[in-house]
Amino acid sequence: MKLVFGLGNVGKEYINTRHNIGFMVLDNYLSYKFSDVIWKDKFNSFCYKCVIEEEDVIFIKPKSFMNLSGEVVAKFVNYYHVDISDILIICDDMNLNIGNLKLKMNGSSGGHNGLKNIELNLGTSNYKRLKIGISKNNIDVIDYVLGKFSNYELDILGDVFDIINKLLDDYFIMSFDCLMNKYNVKNK
Repeated sequence: MKLVFGLGNVGKEYINTRHNIGFMVLDNYLSYKFSDVIWKDKFNSFCYKCVIEEEDVIFIKPKSFMNLSGEVVAKFVNYYHVDISDILIICDDMNLNIGNLKLKMNGSSGGHNGLKNIELNLGTSNYKRLKIGISKNNIDVIDYVLGKFSNYELDILGDVFDIINKLLDDYFIMSFDCLMNKYNVKNK
């Protein structure tokens, strides 16, 4: 079984905000892959269980808000006895320019509060992640990550989401090393 977590914040006021890119990716991928996705409530999250490439997969959007995402991740990992190597966390990254993405096998939180909480609750930073660039801005970090994407940024993200759909399809059939080699590029 694989668990794919898209990080974000629940509520209408957070729709299309930079910090919600994980939610946006899951919604986009599932609408590309399936015709009738119905999210269920479980462990303070919205989740969708399906089979991809003959493997059970649960896509999860924590409802606990970004800074407490790790509590939801840990509940799913413990309940389903999923190995850490079978989880993927999808989140925003201010150190990547808009339109860029980066797959990582492990690493530090890089100051991302959602990732910090995941590390705290899992007791490790050795989990896979897909980081999606939201660029930096000189305004306050909290105001920036909770700010909405501009139309220009949403246009760029449309192309990125097409790439991520292919990336996620490959995630279920390729080794993570091969996946990183195929999709990681220098920050442009």
